[in-house]
Amino acid sequence: MTFTEQLARAARLHDSLLCVGLDPEPSKFPGAWRGDPERSFEFCARIVDATKDLVCAFKPQIAYFAGQRAEAQLEQLMAYIKRTAPEVPVILDAKRGDIGSTAEQYAREAFERYQADAVTLSPFMGFDTIEPFLRWRDKGVILLCRTSNPGGNDLQMQRLADVPGQPRLFEHLATLAQGPWNTTGQLGLVVGATFPEEIARVRELAPTLPLLIPGVGAQGGDAAATVRAGLRVNPAGETTGPIIVNSSRAVLYASSGDDFAQAARRVAITTRDALNSAR
Repeated sequence: MTFTEQLARAARLHDSLLCVGLDPEPSKFPGAWRGDPERSFEFCARIVDATKDLVCAFKPQIAYFAGQRAEAQLEQLMAYIKRTAPEVPVILDAKRGDIGSTAEQYAREAFERYQADAVTLSPFMGFDTIEPFLRWRDKGVILLCRTSNPGGNDLQMQRLADVPGQPRLFEHLATLAQGPWNTTGQLGLVVGATFPEEIARVRELAPTLPLLIPGVGAQGGDAAATVRAGLRVNPAGETTGPIIVNSSRAVLYASSGDDFAQAARRVAITTRDALNSAR
């Protein structure tokens, strides 16, 4: 089963557009766990258990593990999700981007070491940095396109004088991802929820690609505006332009007490229902 097929199945089974990001920050762990990076796996596993029937995907961010010397716990977490929620695809948020044999090693890291179903990449260095990941034909490759950080304007909003029509860089990336770069049908795009107009523009240029949309929740993205801008459904009710709406901190740290998992579930239900009501 390909990543897009996994995503469609999970979205249908759980009636969900929600992705929960797994970004463990020991300083925010509850109670006696606070400040203890050795609890990263256990904390995330509890979140997975509490939300696995509510999501279309999970998205662990590799830096939150590597920064704590906890890569082994990330491997443990990925295996745990595969075992306890096999119907839910896992997106490794790594934002890799390099050439040649280095890109091949990053692909092995994502798909063999961590057993991810999809990975995020930076496309700044061009298609040859993406191609090694496409050799894993059942995996998803999700490219940064229009990110939610203020500094994204520095490059993504600049117009390209040498391209017909002088599109902005993010528009050109969306066109490439929908067209000549998508040689195997594996590509998706990252578009921030804080820019619904740009989500709509990316969807216009890339009508069928999965859009990973971070920024709902703690970053202030509007759930209803995100769904209206990015989701596309045909008259038969079939999703033709899927979205994966990520929330991390709002779910993970809904409570600093021993009820953190139950609180995470409540926020996940509220977010999932808000997304569904906007369909």
